[in-house]
Amino acid sequence: MNTESLFLNSLLKLENPFNSLEEILLWLERRNQEVKVKIDKMPFRLLDKWVFDDQTCNLRHETGKFFSIDGLHVKKDSDFVTQWCQPIINQPEVGYLGIITKEFNGILYFLMQAKIEPGNVNCVQLSPTLQATKSNYTQTHAGRAPLYLEYFQNATPDQILVDQLQSEQGARFLRKRNRNIIIKIDGEIPVYEDFRWLTLGQIKKMIVQDNLVNMDTRTVISGITFSNQSLIREHNSSLYSDIGHELLLSSMITSGKNSMGNLMTWLCSLKSTCNLVVDHIPLKDVQDWIVSDDEIYHKEHKYFKITGVNVHIENREVKDWCQPLVEPMEHGVCAFLIKKIYGTYHFLVQAKFECGNFDMYEFAPTVQCLQSELSNSSDTKHHFIFDINNAKKENILIDTYQSEEGGRFYREQNRNMLIKVDENFPEELPKNYAWMTLGQLNSFLKYNNFINIQARSILSALQYVKQ
Repeated sequence: MNTESLFLNSLLKLENPFNSLEEILLWLERRNQEVKVKIDKMPFRLLDKWVFDDQTCNLRHETGKFFSIDGLHVKKDSDFVTQWCQPIINQPEVGYLGIITKEFNGILYFLMQAKIEPGNVNCVQLSPTLQATKSNYTQTHAGRAPLYLEYFQNATPDQILVDQLQSEQGARFLRKRNRNIIIKIDGEIPVYEDFRWLTLGQIKKMIVQDNLVNMDTRTVISGITFSNQSLIREHNSSLYSDIGHELLLSSMITSGKNSMGNLMTWLCSLKSTCNLVVDHIPLKDVQDWIVSDDEIYHKEHKYFKITGVNVHIENREVKDWCQPLVEPMEHGVCAFLIKKIYGTYHFLVQAKFECGNFDMYEFAPTVQCLQSELSNSSDTKHHFIFDINNAKKENILIDTYQSEEGGRFYREQNRNMLIKVDENFPEELPKNYAWMTLGQLNSFLKYNNFINIQARSILSALQYVKQ
């Protein structure tokens, strides 16, 4: 059976002889109660093994590993804000975000982890089999190696089902990316206490519940795509919801309103006409930001702040440690508008600049902004806010709060939305926007650094199967 057949059969399977969806939810709830977790904020001077560099004031680990909080100066000749400074997370390592799969009785199951990160909204979330930075899996922390690491390090090409280098938040990380990988194991494999087998269908049902499935799982799952027309059509269409079937049909189309060549030309044009300078600067030289004993924050208390935490989590490779976390000043909103064009659903995609991106622009949701910006009807910086605010309830297909990565962000969540618009919605768009079929988005997903993490999060939540 080919890879896409394995994924599609698992997508359509909501029943699971190992664990029902209700049992998985109870398991996550029980682990929340059983695992001792204590997260205390503390002044930077008390963060064990973290120091402010004497020359730059950058906040770094004494080993030089893990990550650091550095300064950035950005200057560009377009958009509303053309010059600014900010702190940014500098983590040059490429980590693993990996899921082990195994076939049982013709169905592919995913080995998922109940994992606690210090910044998680609700402590335990459904995580990949392996979620580890290079500093973690090389044991810089002097703890034990992450479970299942050897399966990914020793994976052969025929075991790898998905393998991508994908970016993380370009406004917070400086050129950060992880290896998103799914492998298939045929032999026996131990299943430890914090791990369970789930189908793809079960995982996707959980994604549309608030803060249950972590960001790392969502980005890996987004790499699973469907394009085989005969394969999709050979299944009984009654298994799919109406919108699910329409989205699967869109996933087959790679030449919609815009050809792939035209989309590449559009993106190249935006990149080539943007004059950009991004300078790495000392944190002490970051204008408008204040470094206090307890926080690094903007003088107007906007955007985000950086705080220190002391962490105790009983079931981690290392149970006690200290670290900085980035804490948002408010929630965000990430929303895709979709419209039928030529009979096929198209996604309204934004080419969005973020200062930490590898190559300036990545494809983003139609709207990606702060909650306060969505509420400001006079805001001219963001297009299509009116359409999000005035969407009819029956046209909102996805509306859920999703946590960002709890290993670096403190209780940050975005409202993720997917909204249908009607035939009267204009097809002509501002220069930074384009219509794409799901098949075109999936084509770009196969390559590095085209689709941003906010867009991938929504794509991972697409629902195909009837409730």
